[in-house]
Amino acid sequence: MLTRKQLDLLEFIHKRVQRDGVPPSFDEMKEALDLRSKSGIHRLITALEERGFIRRLAHRARAIEIVKLPESMGGAPQGFAPRVIEGDRADTPQPANALPVSAALVAELPLMGRIAAGVPIEAISHVSHNVAVPQDMLRGSGEHYALEVKGDSMIEAGINDGDVVIIREGNTAENGDIVVALVEDHEATLKRFFRKGNAIALEAANPSYETRVLPDDKVKVQGKLVGLIRTY
Repeated sequence: MLTRKQLDLLEFIHKRVQRDGVPPSFDEMKEALDLRSKSGIHRLITALEERGFIRRLAHRARAIEIVKLPESMGGAPQGFAPRVIEGDRADTPQPANALPVSAALVAELPLMGRIAAGVPIEAISHVSHNVAVPQDMLRGSGEHYALEVKGDSMIEAGINDGDVVIIREGNTAENGDIVVALVEDHEATLKRFFRKGNAIALEAANPSYETRVLPDDKVKVQGKLVGLIRTY
């Protein structure tokens, strides 16, 4: 059973494919559903994919396969066959040293922008593009997203400036977890998480940076580190 928003998005995608021959962009979906960020669209797309209504194809921009329609949209008529819609943008070039990976073993994640491994930077809420990651890197259930690291405060944890970190979305963490922390609702940073009574300590993995200790109502966990991608 689909939620109202999931049904609205599926209907919008279906109508645009029928009209234009290509699916709408994330920006167009966001505007059509009156959502504030594209991360909400990503969650709806993932929910539709998990329920078997659509399928996304790896390494292709805006490539969505409509697999079936719900009864409220006429169900699956006789002779209905899925249509693969090719994206209208060129594929993102792969790094020169990339290893060949079977499409069946990779998943596309939204790259939300940059995250500070140093002094916190402004919170990131937009998708710049998608990145392909191995399926076995996506640990546990729930949404995942990617962020590019800026700074060297986590270098002793093996996280360098320019690395892409894979984050499993969530709002809880255990002491010692490396998390994306939202500080006072406008700064995002990548640090080790420690709870100390009614305070949260955000600890760097570089002795050049001091540990920040903040009231627990000033820090919101946005997700935990589950993987890392490095280009040499």
